[in-house]
Amino acid sequence: MTAPDIHEARLYLCTDARKERGDFADFVDAAFAGGVDIIQLRDKNIEAAEELELLAVLRQAAARHGRLWAVNDRADIASLAGAPVFHIGQKDLPLHSARTLLNDSAAIGLSTHSPDQVDAAIAAAQAPQGLNYFCVGPVWATPTKPGRAAVGLDLVRYAAGAVGSADEESIRRLPWFAIGGIDLANVEQVVAAGASRIVVVRAITEAPDPTAAAAELLAALDAGAPGAGTRSGSAAQVGG
Repeated sequence: MTAPDIHEARLYLCTDARKERGDFADFVDAAFAGGVDIIQLRDKNIEAAEELELLAVLRQAAARHGRLWAVNDRADIASLAGAPVFHIGQKDLPLHSARTLLNDSAAIGLSTHSPDQVDAAIAAAQAPQGLNYFCVGPVWATPTKPGRAAVGLDLVRYAAGAVGSADEESIRRLPWFAIGGIDLANVEQVVAAGASRIVVVRAITEAPDPTAAAAELLAALDAGAPGAGTRSGSAAQVGG
């Protein structure tokens, strides 16, 4: 199966290595089966060799389902693993340095937490070999990002307006995700604020049935989005 373009992705999942449960392979397969478009392995407590082994498992699952997978922070790991998506934070490796290692082989995304950072991300997307997507959040406080203040729905609205009103069509099509504490109970608020793409963590990683949880989140996105039922690439995004 052919993996989708980043513009087609709406549901992005971040997960740790699930060491306590020992079910990483089964979990990522179940999440993809439910409709997750991208799975990022994000675990600060594993060594590089173990991360590469887990990424090989993730790559195989993504190939079976025709989905994307991502590496967080480590461009060297992303390069060695052949990751199609790479994500960086504001204090991580600069975009130009990541491009030096990855060239055009990966779509690169950036976390943003303020209007100025959203504006900078949009500007970076206009540069040659620039940014491919960005995330906005955390919308609500989340234990997966301790100490990070919630930005609220206002920043989601700002991002939706900044992207949607751009003069360049390429920027109006720029994928962006809302992230931070998003789950089935509040996803409608995020969609109403202008996001059509989300990043989640606990909404799926802590669900008793990851496949069903992913399907329910996608249904909620469809229910609130213009042109419900399509999976095309305008919009907002999210995380967990």
